[in-house]
Parts: sequence; structure tokens; C-alpha cells
Amino acid sequence: MKLLLDTHIWIWNELEPWRITSEIHQQLASPRNELFLSPISVWELVLLVEKKKINIAADFAEWVNGSFQDLQIQEAPYSFAVAHELRFTQLAHKDPGDRFIVATARVYNLTLVTADSQLLNLANLSILPNI
Repeated sequence: MKLLLDTHIWIWNELEPWRITSEIHQQLASPRNELFLSPISVWELVLLVEKKKINIAADFAEWVNGSFQDLQIQEAPYSFAVAHELRFTQLAHKDPGDRFIVATARVYNLTLVTADSQLLNLANLSILPNI
């Protein structure tokens, strides 16, 4: 399965692993699955660090690169196709990060791993819930 990690799932896996269910831990560790992350998630992490909501004890770039290596994460790039999909990705809430992540999952046909209740029941989106 090709899994797109929602930003909080990626961060929780690295900093608060107790928030990840055993099923999701198994899926993330399974060699059958490929893990992807949107660059929007890195941007969201930048914002969280700047607002001091998250403290990373290492150099930011080293921490991100280390996480990508540890989890064998591939980048799900922001592309023209993702930008175009944004026209059709309207969410009830106004979180631009979520909108980009949902559009990315749809364009690349990825299953979104999330605990975000506002995303769990979206149409035309494969979800692996962390609940």
C-alpha cells in the first residue's frame, strides 16, 4: 500500500509514538508499504517550530532528513497536477495544509494516514485512520 502520512502522524511517529495505534505502527513498519510525505508537511512543521509548539533538539534539516531516512519516506511532490486538483478539493474547514495534503493523496492515488476527524469521511479519498 502507498501511504501518505498526514503531518501529525509523521510528527507523532517521531516525537510522540504513544499517540499512534498499534495497527498504524504495523503499517508504517511493514516492508509491503511505501511511505510518502508532502512538502506541505515540512512547511507545517516549520510553522510549529517557529511558534514554539514543537521543540526539535537537533538542526531542523538534519532532523527532517533523519526522519526521512529512518522511515524510508519518499517525497510526494507538489506539482501542477496537485495544484489543479486544489480546484476540486474544497474542505468544510479552512486549513490550507489539509487541502494540499488531500489533493496530493488524490493525485498520486495514496492512502492518507490520519487521525484528523475532519478528514476521516471525505469522499474520493482512501483513508487509513489512526483511531
